Amino acid sequence: MNLDEANRWDFFRAAARPALVLAPASFLDDVGASLAAAGVQDAVARHEPGPVFDWLMSLVQLQGVSDRVALAYAAKHGTVRWADVDAALARGPECRRLTSYWHFHECRYVKTAQTCSEPHLVHRCPLAAHPLRNGRLNQAAYGLFLFIRDVCGGDLVRWIDHRLAAADRPGAPDRAVRMGRALLDPLANVYGIGEKLWSMALADLLLGADPARGRWVTTGSHMIAVDTLVHNFMHRTGVLRRLNADHAYGEGCYAPRGCSAIIRGLARHIDAREFNSDFPACFPRFIQFALWHFCAESGLNICNGTRINDAMRCQNRYCPWFDGCERICLKPHD
Repeated sequence: MNLDEANRWDFFRAAARPALVLAPASFLDDVGASLAAAGVQDAVARHEPGPVFDWLMSLVQLQGVSDRVALAYAAKHGTVRWADVDAALARGPECRRLTSYWHFHECRYVKTAQTCSEPHLVHRCPLAAHPLRNGRLNQAAYGLFLFIRDVCGGDLVRWIDHRLAAADRPGAPDRAVRMGRALLDPLANVYGIGEKLWSMALADLLLGADPARGRWVTTGSHMIAVDTLVHNFMHRTGVLRRLNADHAYGEGCYAPRGCSAIIRGLARHIDAREFNSDFPACFPRFIQFALWHFCAESGLNICNGTRINDAMRCQNRYCPWFDGCERICLKPHD
């Protein structure tokens, strides 16, 4: 590594340090406690799919709207659970698309229009009977159920174990990323659940469901979900500019020089055990979480669009990185 490149990583390390110092050192314990409260830890120990499915669907419903709106809608109208779908399909669905995961392709249910690929059956369809916020969520619930039932043979835990073992290359520099792709590539085909959400959900599941599963913890510690808060932080601070990695939020965040790769690179320059001796030394997921927590309204609420006028340089002098930050305007032409 040449001196110029080292200086660039030093800048990102300095920019990220306030977020890392202020992030909860109880991060891993908090993830485990949340999964325990949802019954996921016990379910993983018993290889029981129901509670894991129910927990995943509680996250899936958060896509597309604010958490507050999604949770309020679910509290009023209810959600869909494993037992609901299991009972509905056990009765023998009329629609051929509900007979297996592979038949489910292109269901195309639209709640507002009450139509689908088999419109003559939609009013008797169990999928359409669940009062979720939109038809995409209904399809996601049934697609996930069918994936676990048919692709995983009803045992998601065993499927994860086998996928990780088959992809594992001990000692390989891309070991954790390779194992992560072994899960993400097939799961990303479940309709209505994007890779960003899968990365977020799997990171927590793999880190907190069973700390004794070494491959799970290694894979989860390297899973990164880049949202606008993290991307915008890296833009405003000048990290993207200094690393010659300027890009718009979206697919570019997962490109070879995108936010995800940069966070992984930073993780190799930071020993996360400084913040908690129980953390793995290389912990990209914690770095991503710390940056998100630093920005989010539900976290420290320091670096986000509600605090900063994105049409000009940041004026938040209370930010602990204000003096070192390049404060690059996010939307200079607005």
